[in-house]
Amino acid sequence: MSENDKKQEDFSKAEDDASKALNTDPGDVKARFRRSQALQNLGRLDQAFMDIQMCAKIEPKNKAFQESLRNLGAQIQEKASQFSSTDSRVQQMFNLLLDPSVKESDRHKAAQNLVVLSREDAGAEQIFRNDGVQLLQRLLDSGKEEMVLPAVRTLVGLCSGHQSRTMVIVNELGMDRLCSVMGCGAEQVSLAVCHLLQVMFEALMEGMSKEVRGKEEAVVLEPSRELRSMLKHILDVLTKRTVSGAGRDNALNLLIKHVPRKSQKDPNNALTLWVIDHGLNKILEVAGTVSGITDGPPLTDSTHMSCSVLLTKMYDDLKCDTERENFNRLCEDYIKSHFESEGLTGKLHAIQTISVLLQGPSDVGNRTLELTGVMNTVITLCGSDIELHQQVAVEALIHASGKAKRASFITANGVALLKDLYKRSENDRIRVRALVGLCKLGSAGGTDFSMKQFAEGSTLKLAKQCRKWLCNDSMPPSSRRWAVEGLAYLTFDADVKEELVEDKQALQAMFQLAKSEDKTVLFAVGSTLVNCTNSYDTEKPDPQLVELAKYAKQHVPEEHPKDVTCFVEKRITKLLEAGVVSALVCMVKQESPALTDACKECIARVFLALVEKPEDRGLVVAQGAGKALIPLATEGIDVGKSKAGQALAKIAITSNPEIAFPGERIYEVVRPLVSLLALDCTALQNFEALMALTNLAGINERVRQKIVKEKAVTKIEGYMFEDHEMIRTAATECMCNMVLCKEVQDMFAATGNDRLKLLVLYSGEDDEKLRKAASGTLAMLTSLQPQLCSRIPDTTTHWLEILQALLLSDSVDLQHRGTVITMNMMQAEHDLAKRLIESEVLEILSVLAKDDHAKQSQASRAAKQCLQIAMDYGLIKPNTAE
Repeated sequence: MSENDKKQEDFSKAEDDASKALNTDPGDVKARFRRSQALQNLGRLDQAFMDIQMCAKIEPKNKAFQESLRNLGAQIQEKASQFSSTDSRVQQMFNLLLDPSVKESDRHKAAQNLVVLSREDAGAEQIFRNDGVQLLQRLLDSGKEEMVLPAVRTLVGLCSGHQSRTMVIVNELGMDRLCSVMGCGAEQVSLAVCHLLQVMFEALMEGMSKEVRGKEEAVVLEPSRELRSMLKHILDVLTKRTVSGAGRDNALNLLIKHVPRKSQKDPNNALTLWVIDHGLNKILEVAGTVSGITDGPPLTDSTHMSCSVLLTKMYDDLKCDTERENFNRLCEDYIKSHFESEGLTGKLHAIQTISVLLQGPSDVGNRTLELTGVMNTVITLCGSDIELHQQVAVEALIHASGKAKRASFITANGVALLKDLYKRSENDRIRVRALVGLCKLGSAGGTDFSMKQFAEGSTLKLAKQCRKWLCNDSMPPSSRRWAVEGLAYLTFDADVKEELVEDKQALQAMFQLAKSEDKTVLFAVGSTLVNCTNSYDTEKPDPQLVELAKYAKQHVPEEHPKDVTCFVEKRITKLLEAGVVSALVCMVKQESPALTDACKECIARVFLALVEKPEDRGLVVAQGAGKALIPLATEGIDVGKSKAGQALAKIAITSNPEIAFPGERIYEVVRPLVSLLALDCTALQNFEALMALTNLAGINERVRQKIVKEKAVTKIEGYMFEDHEMIRTAATECMCNMVLCKEVQDMFAATGNDRLKLLVLYSGEDDEKLRKAASGTLAMLTSLQPQLCSRIPDTTTHWLEILQALLLSDSVDLQHRGTVITMNMMQAEHDLAKRLIESEVLEILSVLAKDDHAKQSQASRAAKQCLQIAMDYGLIKPNTAE
């Protein structure tokens, strides 16, 4: 819940409480005044005015009531004049749009002006109240793109964050009309309607998740009914032949964004179950459509990928085995009905559907692949004389070889067939797909150098052909994408990685594809770069266990000689020189279902590898990595978010955060860094997050307040007790900057805790960095909160020894911290000053103050101030300090 929502809730509660009090006693002036203030903050000025007017009548001499009455009157008058002004502007735009004699260019300007007005609360309300929805309906029905676009964008303004208006608009315009406009051929219009429906979904779903108050009180309809109606129409869009490919992709995108739960913590997956019951067959119909063969709706290059993503998200949203079994059964029944039908068309439709499932919920795809006759038909169709039949079959074969047991089956039965297709086919589209099949089977051993499926040198030959096709501009992007798919598998081999990073032309071609309109290539590019940078997770086996495995004649994975650190670093340098960062930044910006959580994870891993060396970080930041990493660190699966967060931490440690994350972006970085202060993160991630937060906390108070708001202080405090020396020191350094914040000071000032004691004890530790951090924090605290000084002697019996050790330290920094703490303690209390002066501290301060080599040092100046305080108290005479 946002801060604004919390405030709204507080004011609403205050209004309810005051109303209950007034029901009991209508003459309760305090309750009426409280309700007036609550209503004012909720924006209901008329009702607030009536309450304060009544208060002023009961107590006419009360100055607070009179002042509040005047302020409210002025606010109401200002709002009335604003509405009057907005009303006249809205009316003027309406007149221009409704007058047929007005020039077309002026009408177009009027429509654009309505868009601007709809973005203001007053404007949106006036448009809505003046039958603006009917006018917008006429513009939608005009069919003219220059009028339809502003009409849709105006509707976005009316619906944004407003449930009641959204429900009225949905009912007045009708989903048939909106879906029809989204399904038109104009891509911009289709995208605009997709955005409108998204805003409507959000408004209705927000209405379901919170109690509606204030201006929304008039709503009596149940938004879940409207939601299901919208979903039904969007599912119908999927199979309509009249809907354009772009419109269908937008419909799939809406389902991806709004059907599955946003968080697995939310127990309600009712929308997913409803869509499975009412629309799974429609999604599978689109998934099984093969343009040019089966009679299905128009598709784009991204449609099948979008179907895979939607099916994956829905399957992952299921909560129990019963729900998953139902999903499996529905998919199997659908595929059987087509596979067992007469003729080849049904079988092709079934195989294409299986391909989409294998790319999505692969467990479901693997089950359907095991249906009787499916695998044999795929193998048979690979030898078909018809190119499209071959293409469908080869793609299914490629996706089927994902699991080791199936890869071995296909190695035995399909490798010869794929080799034959690759060598003899005259069509490059078939050859490149057959090549990818061979690449996938050739990489079945992964990074294990000892597990080679093919003869020595075969993978290098395959990779060379992939690079050749990748650089061939005469091939369509859809075929060149398969060349990247091949490299994604082959780059498990370090020899292939080395050759790829040396081929600048191939790298540039791959990066250009990543930036292109074809979104389906994103995961293949991400996977290839993860392999080239070795940014996948690897575990070094225990040497004793390796020897034991060898003795037992068990297989032991071997690392490729060219996968050692020095080779990886050289590859990263070459990728940076080739412009990998700009390609990754463009990939993150892609608004597409193809940018899946797995794809985001790949990009985050590569970014983390690129910023490993401090000297590379400036270049990476300069090309836009700072901005690109923030969404990667806040959206997706935990692994990807933690990798992106760690990359942000590395940047924030060595770069000036104000330059790396300019403007408001610096506040967005805080949450990803705080998320790394978790027990399930590695010790290195904890350490780097603490170092980064230390730098951020030193910038300004607003950043510190953001860190406090993210509940990081208790986590930082927890790591101050960590056994690991470096983590403990980093946490203490971070706390040193955080104590500038009043809330953190109050934590130390509170009684009944050992926070101050910990700082005193750490100031006496052997580790110099920890001593500096702890004594620095102590110096800051005793300066900002003088009352803490009197509590220092109670923390430990060794406090004086620790303070003397700081003053006698060889480190100038520690000396300075010690003298500042001493000065603060002496300033705070006469008794403390006396206690210190009566100890050996006086002699030490005298030496520090007289030190000729340190006349201009901060420690020397602080020592002199300490002696001056002692003289002011009358504890020593002037000649003592001379």
